[in-house]
Amino acid sequence: MKTLAQSRYSQNILWVGVALAVLAAAAYLWIAFGLLSVGDLQVAQDGGVIIYVAAGCYLLGGLLILPRRRWLWIIGLLVNALVVLFFFNLYKDRPAVMFSPGGLMTKIPQVLLELTLIYLIVADWMYSRRQR
Repeated sequence: MKTLAQSRYSQNILWVGVALAVLAAAAYLWIAFGLLSVGDLQVAQDGGVIIYVAAGCYLLGGLLILPRRRWLWIIGLLVNALVVLFFFNLYKDRPAVMFSPGGLMTKIPQVLLELTLIYLIVADWMYSRRQR
């Protein structure tokens, strides 16, 4: 019998989540390299250490989707939600930052990643309840 995590549909959703996390990581690197602007924010000359930390965290987080552990998905969901909420709270009055190429290229994949993680968590939970 196949588990939810082994079904073809869930495999695809899993890889979509990984791809979204890698895209978010790449977007942070593009900001650091000056390929994406972030409105009126000044990126540090070296790109700012926080940008590299964010890129590394999204890359690692994307890879941690693959072990198919619900508790890892929940932690990723919570951390990603905090990142998105902090961004919107910090820049809600600065549309030049919020709607900049860098702002959109980081937040769109992050919001879609959030939805993907919610789906994986709920589907896995529902599947495990049916198996009892």
